[in-house]
Amino acid sequence: MGRDPAARSGTPDSFTLLEPAAPRAALSAARRRAQTRGMPIHYARRLTGAARSTDADRHLGFTLAFVAGATNAGGFLAVHHYTSHMTGIVSAMADHLVLGLHHLVLAGAAALAAFILGAACTAVMVNYGRRRRLHSEFAMPLLLEALLLIGFGLLGTRLEVLRGLFVPATVVLLCFIMGLQNALITKLSKAEIRTTHLTGIVTDIGIELGKLCYWNAGASRRPPVLANRERLRVLSLLAGSFFVGGVVGAIGFARLGYAATLPLALLLVFLAVVPAADDLARLTRRLRLARRRR
Repeated sequence: MGRDPAARSGTPDSFTLLEPAAPRAALSAARRRAQTRGMPIHYARRLTGAARSTDADRHLGFTLAFVAGATNAGGFLAVHHYTSHMTGIVSAMADHLVLGLHHLVLAGAAALAAFILGAACTAVMVNYGRRRRLHSEFAMPLLLEALLLIGFGLLGTRLEVLRGLFVPATVVLLCFIMGLQNALITKLSKAEIRTTHLTGIVTDIGIELGKLCYWNAGASRRPPVLANRERLRVLSLLAGSFFVGGVVGAIGFARLGYAATLPLALLLVFLAVVPAADDLARLTRRLRLARRRR
């Protein structure tokens, strides 16, 4: 008389408790597998999407420093000119002006103007995307950079025969790309990160090393001199990424020629395509809604 209804029916009590747990466990496992499969997509969206974080800025900075080092080193082997830093170009313009080499002064001025134009192009695209609340406000310059690198990689061999035109055009193109990229990382990191030249990075490394070596001797009412070790680590990684990129770019150009820019372009496409796809999906949804309303 005092037996449980579940026992009378021959169904154990534990079955009632365990039955809903199995589907929940399976659902959780499915979600974890889906998240694992989507990790590269989430990572790319975090690196180049409109929502920013300090870690995302730094990771993107390391990647772009690698790309800049590879492009700069490969470009030097192609046309015997470095194109990522304007200090050397402006100094060379002054030297050539004094020596009466006016055609080289004009070539330097064209390279400088291309770098400025690239930076201005990034500013236009980022502000355009920001005004329209696009996910790809920072991805658009990377896609343009990738497109230019692809064009350079595919057409470089054919255009090399036109040496008199090819060298100045290549210098201008690479300077434009470097200005494009440097302005992008400057805007999204609020001028905290640079990727196309190392002068400022190496200067900041020296400052932090000086603080690290400073001996705070004796008691003092003033605050002690302390190095920002995290900043020193980030700066060192940026410099190292640029150097590694330079080595990879030089080896790639020596073995593959102009096609060595294609893997760099594909890397940029991977970083930038997810926010662009998000904007395309949103635009598609809006168009569908507009058609339904008609």
